[in-house]
Amino acid sequence: MSPHEPIDELTGVRADASADARTDVLVVGAGPTGLTLACTLARAGAAVRIIDKSPAFHRTSRGKGLNQRSRELFHDLGVEERAAAFGVERIALRKYRGGVAVADSVPFADRVATPDVPYAGGLLIPQWRTEQVLRDRLAEYGVEVELGCELPGFTQDGDGVVATLADGRRVTAAYLAGCDGGRSPVRKALGVGFEGETDAEECMVIGDVRADGLDPAYWHQWFDENAAIMLCPFKGTSHWQLQGAPERDAEGRPLPPSLESFQRLFDQCARMPGVRLSDPTWFSTYRINVRMADRFRVGRVFLAGDAAHVHSIAGGLGMNTGIQDAFNLGWKLALVVRGLAGAGLLDTYEEERLPVAAWTLDVTNERLRAVLEGVREAGVGTEVGLTDDVTTLGVGYGWGGLAWGGPKAGERAPDAPCRDAATGEDIRLFDVFAGPEFTLLGVGPDSAEALAEAEEKCAGLLTTRLVDDHEGHVRRGYDMDGDGLVLVRPDNHVALSAGVDRGAEVVDRLLRLGR
Repeated sequence: MSPHEPIDELTGVRADASADARTDVLVVGAGPTGLTLACTLARAGAAVRIIDKSPAFHRTSRGKGLNQRSRELFHDLGVEERAAAFGVERIALRKYRGGVAVADSVPFADRVATPDVPYAGGLLIPQWRTEQVLRDRLAEYGVEVELGCELPGFTQDGDGVVATLADGRRVTAAYLAGCDGGRSPVRKALGVGFEGETDAEECMVIGDVRADGLDPAYWHQWFDENAAIMLCPFKGTSHWQLQGAPERDAEGRPLPPSLESFQRLFDQCARMPGVRLSDPTWFSTYRINVRMADRFRVGRVFLAGDAAHVHSIAGGLGMNTGIQDAFNLGWKLALVVRGLAGAGLLDTYEEERLPVAAWTLDVTNERLRAVLEGVREAGVGTEVGLTDDVTTLGVGYGWGGLAWGGPKAGERAPDAPCRDAATGEDIRLFDVFAGPEFTLLGVGPDSAEALAEAEEKCAGLLTTRLVDDHEGHVRRGYDMDGDGLVLVRPDNHVALSAGVDRGAEVVDRLLRLGR
């Protein structure tokens, strides 16, 4: 019997998914946010169910990129290599004016992998592939997405949440997570405000089409004075994502997307008569929507991803911010439902992620402004929206209640090559950190006693590793002088940096976690 399948508390028998059932966490929405949350929970040994109202899995490109920080989190989940097999780290953006190619550029071309930042670039990958990679990982934990499951309503009290599905089944959960998109029924049922602005008119048409005859080595971008279109290729598929300014009728109203409209727009901008668009598999429209929930938690119900915040697509932060919400929330929920931390730990989810969402809205607004202004100049394209901010490598929680002191407390924990002090084996810190527990890193032999005490007293919460920093990368990355301790959270942020004589503080902090 899988430890991740819901167990009836009275009989000790696995609950049949077709009947009323109990679980630790019910995740509503099986996009990248919900899938990341479910993987994080299942890996930690929490019972999780994930439902989605869609009758089938989509195959649309939608959010088409993982940024550098999301790639690091995917490494922790054991899926980065799988995603990379379907994606492209760097692609040249070819910019046109008047139908003529005028400039090529490669975003983050000057970045190289370093000991502390192993992924120099993001990953261009269609969203359906990202979801497939996460679903496959989730299935390895014995959890499958339940399709065609709509959630009309739920109730909650101090003991849990009772969710009633559209077919009348009930799911009782300790907690519920709404990862169900910008129109989130979960958020609306909670009565949580979603303040901000939505443009009254569509500003973009978007879709997936074949573009035979176009060179797939480039992301092609045509920006003229009165029209714009972009075609982005993907590895391993003949379909491209098309984005463009909508056609308008005689009264200036935008026309709905269609293959014929896409072709006319392409012909107008690209002036490549040998290229024909065909086989459309997805049409949509986009309008700028900048909103944020005023709360990310109401009792035992949480909001994550687009259910909690939506913003401009400039910079590609939508899907990535949702993935990072989920990773932050997942380890905390897992510790609480497993009885390893008090429920107070869950307060830090909103404390940490709500300010990040507000920052993201500001950044994406600024990146959109930069793109709209920049493309007026020939040879400039969407690369002006890709600054260091959008890597989210600099996002941290130094203001939060889990930043317990010392250099880099609350910040992202850097990677570094080093050696296992016990075996002499070459290791990488990101591999050491991978997993649902805190990691207490001992740098230098004087930290060994503190590691042994922490491992004994914090079983289930902590793994320890004594490292030989023979090349100095660990000490440089963590601003350390001499031997010391670094406590790293399950989401790979630094909780505490301290001298080797402060092992008792580490133990005390962990044993009082959220209580």
